Amino acid sequence: MRRGQRLGEAWPTLVMFAACYGAWALAVLILPAVSLALAIAVAGVGIALHASLQHEAIHGNPFVRPWLNDMIAFPALTLVVPYGRFRDTHLAHHRDANLTDPYDDPESHFLDPGRWQGLAGPLKAVLLFHNTLLGRMLLGPVVGTVGFLLNEVRAFRSGDSRVLQGWLWHLPAVAVVLAFVGAAPMPLWAYLVAAYLGLALLKIRTFLEHRAHAAARARTVIVEDCGPLSWLFLNNNYHVVHHMHPQVPWHRLPALYRADRQRYLKINEGYRYRSYGDVIRRYFLTRKDPVAHPLMAPASADPAPGQQASRAGRDREAGAPRSEAPVA
Repeated sequence: MRRGQRLGEAWPTLVMFAACYGAWALAVLILPAVSLALAIAVAGVGIALHASLQHEAIHGNPFVRPWLNDMIAFPALTLVVPYGRFRDTHLAHHRDANLTDPYDDPESHFLDPGRWQGLAGPLKAVLLFHNTLLGRMLLGPVVGTVGFLLNEVRAFRSGDSRVLQGWLWHLPAVAVVLAFVGAAPMPLWAYLVAAYLGLALLKIRTFLEHRAHAAARARTVIVEDCGPLSWLFLNNNYHVVHHMHPQVPWHRLPALYRADRQRYLKINEGYRYRSYGDVIRRYFLTRKDPVAHPLMAPASADPAPGQQASRAGRDREAGAPRSEAPVA
């Protein structure tokens, strides 16, 4: 791609970054004097948008040079996930053959059936509620963060040097955000509520992005939405298009989908929803998926013929499976 073409594609993402940081600063510095509730809402939306922009930067936009993308996306507005670790785990998630595997997909929300069977009743109840959209929004930021941190500890103990590197960069980034908020009119507790709200909004997108299916190509969803949530998620609702073309900028995904809609729906075997309104109506109080991976035999059993979930993770560790990263 010629340099002029690349720069021409960069400006929508740069505008979104400017709008995001502008809205965040407005919410933290000015809106608390007008309405603290409004400030929390605007900051929460800004934090969710920032996570979507971090996702865009991870995939090489808006700049050709990765270090420039890292610089523009690096601020730790969500507080809880190091940008470098988000980058590493999300790129691992893009190994499509592993999608939804409880061990080998860092963003899977499924559990190994054997581990599910061994959980205590109260924890099972929490995870069952967590598999409704309401539960995912209310509990998802906590469940995702706890699971992510536990897996970070396991990765560090196993000798993954990138874990320590990611956190050493993250801690000063968090300190800068907290110092900024501490000097601003927004109370710290209100910012923490806004950060939680931002993570909760992201759970609407990640709730059903991937399903358990024998064919890897059919595991990724299309939500044919072009409303506010699609903008907030930077068109990541066209998720099978994104997985097939991960370096295509967010603003080109809808046109790419419309140009060959039937092909994409054939590839993912019709895993499609009309809009996020459709998703909310269907699953706000109803579980879409089981907690235990439906195509995976318990760890103590041999896999049945045709089951696709990997056994490599089971052989690698006997601990808890990976959990969905909070901002994935």
